[in-house]
Amino acid sequence: MTFKDSSLQFQIVDITTLKPDAKHARQNINEDNLKGLINSIEKIGLIQPIVVRPADAAGNYTVIAGERRRQAAIAAGEKTIPVVIRACDPDEMLKVQVFENIGLGVRSALEPRDMANAIQTISEHFATLEEAAQYFGRAPTWLSQATAAANLSEKVTALLDSGKISSTGTAVQLEKLAKKNEAKAESLIDQIEQLPEGEKVSKKVVDNALSEATGRRKKTEEAAPASEPAMNGATTSAQGPAAVTVLPWEDAPSTPVAAPSPAARSKVSPGKVKLVAELLGLNEEDEEEILVRLIDEFLAMKNA
Repeated sequence: MTFKDSSLQFQIVDITTLKPDAKHARQNINEDNLKGLINSIEKIGLIQPIVVRPADAAGNYTVIAGERRRQAAIAAGEKTIPVVIRACDPDEMLKVQVFENIGLGVRSALEPRDMANAIQTISEHFATLEEAAQYFGRAPTWLSQATAAANLSEKVTALLDSGKISSTGTAVQLEKLAKKNEAKAESLIDQIEQLPEGEKVSKKVVDNALSEATGRRKKTEEAAPASEPAMNGATTSAQGPAAVTVLPWEDAPSTPVAAPSPAARSKVSPGKVKLVAELLGLNEEDEEEILVRLIDEFLAMKNA
């Protein structure tokens, strides 16, 4: 009988009866990377049961899927643990472990705004930002970043809902621009509102405007894709199913900025960027936001 056709049984068992699979696909687990999971289990318990094979003659279960959860639960001081018991041929266990972690839609992160709204709601139960951040086991800076998308203005929210802003990360950047230079932000918002249906502003435009407002310019920018004339002097390029419009800026720098070489851009695999984006609940196009979140995650881990 295959794993797919096997019956299942839910049970609460003594955590000491769970034994790791000696041939498990996950052979290396960084203890620092377990801290977030340990914190989660300490706060609310194990969310997903561990999948195990039926008990052997000694009453021990072998973990099929959930080895990180097992180790984190032990570190969190759990005495008992929920499991789903399923028969599984030893030759099929590796396949199950790979498909559980392969990331092809098996697990899908919440849309950034949904995640931000959820974290914001939980945070409102705490008296201070620091207390809320501590609950999540993160730094206050992480919490501010994580809830930024929950505090968008009505205008920016409307543009995001209408599809005229390329991503939630772009909307957050537009809000940052409004705090730095309200007039520039209003001007950009007006231009975005006038975009034809099906076109959207790229994150690069908003990033450039924010850099100008803060007195900083990026040393390098990705080379702009080939473009063609669009309404009101904007340029439109194909990115995914919808066109992305690059709006003209009257105060844009006249001297072009050198683009990084193909070799430099190829140092980071697009597949890795996509995977990290999924884990952080971000859009893979928002590379700057991904970098900011990774820095916050690293600092939080080191300061924990």
